[in-house]
Formats: sequence, structure tokens, C-alpha cells
Amino acid sequence: MIIGTAGHIDHGKTTLVRALTGVETDRLKEEKARGISIELGYAYSPLPNGDVLGIIDVPGHEKFVHTMAAGAVGIDHALLVVAADDGVMPQTIEHLEILQLLGVKRGTVALTKADRVLPERLADVRREINAILSVTALADSPIFETNAAQADNAGVQALREHLHVQAQMMTARPQGGLFRLAVDRAFTLPGQGTVVTGTVFNGQVKVGDTLVHSASGQAVRVRSIHAQNQSSDVGVAGQRCALNIAGLAKEDIERGDWIMDAHLLQATDRMDIHLHLLSEAPALAQWTAVHAHLGTKRTTGHIALLQDTAIEPGTETRVQLVLDAPVLTLPGDRLILRNAQASRTIAGGMVLDPYAPARKRRSPERMAYLDALEQLITRQDFSALIAQAPHGIARSQLMRLSGHALSDNGISHTIQLPTANGDALLIGEQRWQQLQAQVFESLSRFHEKSPDEPGVNAARLRRMALPGLQHASYDALYQGLIDSLLMQKQLSSTGAWLHLPQHSVQLSSAEQTLAEKLLPAITEARFDPPWVRDLASDHSAGEEVVRQLLKKLSRQGLVFQVVKDLFYAPERMDELAALSAEIAAQNPNSEIEARAFRDATGLGRKRAIQILEFFDRIGYTRRVRDAHLLRPDVQWKSSVL
Repeated sequence: MIIGTAGHIDHGKTTLVRALTGVETDRLKEEKARGISIELGYAYSPLPNGDVLGIIDVPGHEKFVHTMAAGAVGIDHALLVVAADDGVMPQTIEHLEILQLLGVKRGTVALTKADRVLPERLADVRREINAILSVTALADSPIFETNAAQADNAGVQALREHLHVQAQMMTARPQGGLFRLAVDRAFTLPGQGTVVTGTVFNGQVKVGDTLVHSASGQAVRVRSIHAQNQSSDVGVAGQRCALNIAGLAKEDIERGDWIMDAHLLQATDRMDIHLHLLSEAPALAQWTAVHAHLGTKRTTGHIALLQDTAIEPGTETRVQLVLDAPVLTLPGDRLILRNAQASRTIAGGMVLDPYAPARKRRSPERMAYLDALEQLITRQDFSALIAQAPHGIARSQLMRLSGHALSDNGISHTIQLPTANGDALLIGEQRWQQLQAQVFESLSRFHEKSPDEPGVNAARLRRMALPGLQHASYDALYQGLIDSLLMQKQLSSTGAWLHLPQHSVQLSSAEQTLAEKLLPAITEARFDPPWVRDLASDHSAGEEVVRQLLKKLSRQGLVFQVVKDLFYAPERMDELAALSAEIAAQNPNSEIEARAFRDATGLGRKRAIQILEFFDRIGYTRRVRDAHLLRPDVQWKSSVL
């Protein structure tokens, strides 16, 4: 268990920690000279069951509230310290508010300097303490009267025993999830190198593990671990750990950084949060400037309202927090907001979406997505979140949002489409079926409007059916939809054309007879078929008759019109498309140049360019300066299969 002290300056927090543990937490020369805590202090106490109790001692001066907030993050139990002579003071209240905003629900009160006042005063201060605790999660917390200046003080001994019992009764935090340690201190030890200390928020780490530094992205290797001030091979969630790391200098690390699993490395400067505005704070208007405390990091930013009116004191709502510097955070993380002057705590909250959009942030769809994120936070239920992602969500993104490695058992009723770098796109079955229906219906409407057309190429169908999925990030989704529809035989492919299986263009008996003569002649000529005038002459047919028949056959996908009056057989186009792909594969830039295509086909330069421009026109390739590139979202399907 980790305990965090809280309370006004000079109420005896550090003295009490020393009496409880025997450890002097004021280590700086300035702290000793001034007699006040300036930095976070750390102490440990062994427990009868073999565990170790950790205590974080925080400064009480109002100028160091930001340091207190960094220390209070991740604690399990609050030790609220109130001096009997002063009673409840301003920083007592502010520290208590911070504890509540951070979600601390367990605590104990130490009434220090009890030997300096009369019993009547002790009773008055007890009433003050009970009054301020009564409206918090720490209501009914036990109060111990102490005199920390006396090592054998009965109150201190009773408090120590109580804290030890609480620590041994506490259920261990879940140790699943991807590892995160919030850095609050970095230093160098002679002969060992860089050491970072902090509280482990999630997961576990072992000696030899490779992690990353959040600010630089630099990989670091864990050389050794001290967990709760004891040498260990492993550190787990809920422990204070010191990691001796290789790969990074002390000067490159500062409070507010994270040492974490590489899967979680994605910084953000815009997040949607659930905000609780304190009752004594002023109303929050659009773009209110704030100081934000998240993890052990402090930065500045502004509040973007998700409603038309100002946020009234004492209320809770959703807002967008736009920061001036990027941070690392996960849904469910707690944060503290102070006013623009950093003189007063005004609000706190919980992160919902760390990667919030700048546009359409108030839409009903956006609110539904945030509802799904709250379900993920409270129940680790992925289904609602996946269902609310209209175009799917990357498996890696779902890992970042949940903070957990994903098993297939946790993401049932979901379609998974492989993408680059070993990732996958996850989309709910219902949404998958809706997108398939959109593709099918768009193609059906096209056939009704253009019955003589053989179909459309994949790129055009994508623009027709799914205009919102044109970005390259949706390539895997669209290709998966087409492949699935082809596999289910709801779509067919002829050359570069996609069409419904039952769609065809009918020929008359005379046209059919002539086609049976023309098609073999075109096929046998391979890459240099006869022109329309030559076909008409060879088969004693009118030139216009041949031209119109070949256009009709082209719409059926039985021939391809490369330029006016020049038609190629599908089998030959298959070969030419394959040659194009081979040339592209041999080129480091995946380019197809006209001269290379000319040499591969044995054709003249003019004809080679005509064929490559045809591939551009139907969407198989695209022109880039003097070369042609294969489109990644288009696959050439042979018509003879």
C-alpha cells in the first residue's frame, strides 16, 4: 500500500512520517534550513506479513501544491494531517479537495501536536475535521491524536498499528495491463547509472524488459528494480519502484515523464474529460485558461466547452481539454485543474478520450462514442466502443485506450482485417454488414442506370458507395469489404470491372455470330490486335457494325478498348497487367516506366504508352510525372478464372 500525506504547512507531516518510520524525508539543504518540505519525500516501513508500506510525504505550502498533486497521484490511502493548535487551514481544504478529485476513497486523520492544547480544543478540532470530511469519500475516517515529537507516543503507536492493519487488509491492485510508471524523480548512482522512481500505474515490469521513455520515444532496458525499497526481480501496479535503466541519461528525464510499454506510446494535446467543477470555484466559460496536473506532469491549457452555456460551480459535465504541450494518458486517468494563476484548485476530472477531435466534438455520434469509452473504463467492455467506431478501430488503438493487451476472447462478434505492421482493423459485425450493403446497393443502382456498362472499377465504386472512406487509412477496410463480397459471390469481377453476378449485356443472334469470329482474331494477335477497319475488312462486315459490336462486348468485359478502334482480349490484358506488376516489383520505387514496359511487351513506344494510359484510365495504375504506379487498393482479377 502507498500512503500519501496531506495537510497545511507546518502541521507536522514530515515529523509524523519520521515518527512512524524512522526515516527523515526532508533531504534537501534548503528544506533543512527553512524547516519546511519543498520536494516530495519517501519513507518505507516493513509489515508483519513481509510486505512493505510506502509513504509519500508532500509539501504543505500553497506555492508547492503542484508538487503535492504530483505526489498524491496513484496513492491508495490518504493520511490527512491537522495540527491541533491551528485546526483546519486553507491547504487542509485544498489538499482534501485534490484527494477527492483524484478518487482517493480511503484515509486516516492524524491530529498532531495534541499535547499543546487543552481537551476542549481537541474536541473542537475533531468537530471541524468531521465536518469537512462528512461530504467526502473520507467521511468517518478514524482520527488519531498524536505527539510526533515523542517517539514512544501512544497516539503514534496506535496510528502506526492502524496503518499496518489497513495495508495488510488492502486488496492488491490488478497487475494486468501494459506497464506504466509515472516518473517523479530521476538521478544517477555511481557504478549503476540512471535511476528513475515513481508509482507503477499499470502492469508489471521485470529485470531485462525493454520499455520506452515517453518524452523521447527512446528504448530503455531495465537493469535492476527496487520495489517498495527492496531489491526485486519484478515491480507491479500499486508499488513505488526505482528502475535502474540503460539507454538514457538522467538529464533527458524529468518529472512528468513516463517509462512505459511501447504499445502505449502516443502523445496527445487534446482530450475529452469528465469534469467536476468545485462548488467554491468560479463558473467556467469557453476557453478558460487552466493549469493541468496529469500523472506527475504539470502543463497549461484551455477548456473547450461541449455545451452552449458556462459550467456552473458544483456541477459535473464533459469538456474538451486543449493543452499547450503533449502528454501521455489513458482513459480513466485522473487529473487536477487549477486556475490560470496556479493559485487555486478549481476542478478535477477523469480522462475519457485522450485523442479527441477538434471538429464535431459536440455531435450525437461523438457523445455516443464517449458513452462507450465510459463503459470501457468501468467494465473493460470493448463491444460498445467497437460498435461506435463507424469505420472500425485499429487493434493497436484499442490497446492504447484500454491499457491492456487484447485477447480474441475479449473482442467477440468483431471482424478483424489485417493491416500494415502486424496491426489489424476491428469493426463490429453489424457495422460490417451495413457497409457491405452500401457497396451492394450502390452497384445495383449503377447497373439500373447504365445497363450496357460492364461494371465499375474498384476505385470508382469506393467513391460511389463509401465517400467518407477515401483516405488511405481506410484501404484495408475497403479491400476487406470487396474481398468478402467476392468470396460470398455477392460481387463478381471481370478484368478491372466489378459487377453483380447476374449482370450481363445481351447480344442478338447476328451479333453473337459475328462476335464468334472477331474475338478469336483479337485473342490470337496477342499484344498487337487488328484495328476495327482491319477486322471489318477481314470478315466482310461494315466498319461501324464492328465498332459498335466491340463496344458492346467491351461493356460486357469480353474485350477492352485501349484507344478508339483498338480492342484487346481479356486474356491479353491479364498478361499485360501481370507484366506491369512484375516491372513495378523490380523497381525500388514501384514505378512502371514506358521504356521498361515497351521492352517487356515487344511493342513500340506509342502502343506501350497507350496501354499504360488505359491502365491509368480504368484505375489500375495512376500517373506520377513520367511513370505509372500500381494503386494499392486495386487488384486485377482475371476474367477467365
